[in-house]
Amino acid sequence: MFAPLFHAWERRLASSSKDRKVRPFDWGLDWLSSNGSDSSGAADHVDRWVAEVMADTQMFFTAPPTRDYDLSTPAGVHPEGGLLRFPSAYVTPHAENNTVHARWFPSSSRGGPARAVVVLPQWNSDRGGHIGLSRLLARFGMSALRLSLPYHDDRMPPELTRADYIVSSNIVRTVQVCRQAVLDARRAIDWLVLQGYERIGILGTSLGSCLAMLTTAHEPRIRAQALNHVSPWFADVVWRGLSTRHVREGLDGHLELARLRDLWRPISPFSYLDQVRHAQTLLVYARYDLTFPVDLSETLVGAFRERRLPHEVSVLPCGHYSTGMPPFKFMDGYVLTRFLRRNL
Repeated sequence: MFAPLFHAWERRLASSSKDRKVRPFDWGLDWLSSNGSDSSGAADHVDRWVAEVMADTQMFFTAPPTRDYDLSTPAGVHPEGGLLRFPSAYVTPHAENNTVHARWFPSSSRGGPARAVVVLPQWNSDRGGHIGLSRLLARFGMSALRLSLPYHDDRMPPELTRADYIVSSNIVRTVQVCRQAVLDARRAIDWLVLQGYERIGILGTSLGSCLAMLTTAHEPRIRAQALNHVSPWFADVVWRGLSTRHVREGLDGHLELARLRDLWRPISPFSYLDQVRHAQTLLVYARYDLTFPVDLSETLVGAFRERRLPHEVSVLPCGHYSTGMPPFKFMDGYVLTRFLRRNL
C-alpha cells in the first residue's frame, strides 16, 4: 500500500538534480599504468587488467604509508574539530583531487578504549553531508573522521558540477577512482592509529557503503562496519538504479549487464565476502529503495547468512533519498550509532 507513495516521492527527490550529463562510453585505457600497454584490443586489455587485479587485490588496495598529515582549524570550521589534509596515494590527472580532505570530530568522552569511525558519505555528497551524523558519533564516545570522496566538493576540478568521475561509463576510471577512495580511507586509518585510537570502525552510505566494505576487506584494523544501503554488485546498481540512469545511457549499446558485472568485480562487495569475517557488520537497506533495488540488498543479506558472517540487519521503512528526510534520517542515525557504539 505504501510502495507507490514512496516510489513517487523518491522520483520527485531524484528529479531535483538537473545537472546529470550522459557521458560517452570509454574503456579508460588512459587510466591504466604505462607498463600495462599492449597491442591488443581495448576490451582484451581491460579484461587482462581486471584478472590481474583480482589475482592480488591486497596489493591493489594497499598504499605506502605517509607521515604528511596536516590538521588545522581554518576559518569557518566548527571549533569542535578541524580539517585534516593528506596526499592521496593514487595520483590522478586532476591536482585538486590528489589531496584528501577530512573533517575531524574528536569525542570528549573520558575513560575506556579510544574509539574512532571513518565516515564515507554518499555519491555527490556536498561539504555538509554526514556532518550531523559525525557529530552524533562524537557525542556518543566515538571520534569521527568524515572523508570527502574523490572528485567531491573541495576535490572537484572546475570542469565538473557533479562527481561524475567516480561513477561513470568510463570502465577503468570508475575502478581506479573507487580504488583511490579505499586507499584514502586506509591512510585515514593510519592517521587514527598514530593518534592512539585502538578500536576503529567505518561507516559508509550508498556508494560510501560499497567503498567501506572494500576497505574493511583489505584492512584488518577495522573492527566494525556499518553499511548504509547495500548491494552485492556495483554494476547492477548502475544498471538498474534510479540515480544512475544517465550512466546507464552511456553504457547502452556497448556492454550487457553480465559483462559490466565482470569488469567491475574489483569494486563489487560480493567479491570480498569471505574477507570481512574479522569485522562485525551492520547491513541497512530501505524497503522502498529505487536506487539500490531491494532485491539486490536482500541478495547481499542472504549471502552473509549463507556464509555465517557476523552481521546484523536493519530495514528502514522508506526509500533511498527519503532516508535523508525526517523522521527517517533520525531512525537511520540511531541504528548506525547504536551498532557502532556497541561493537567498538
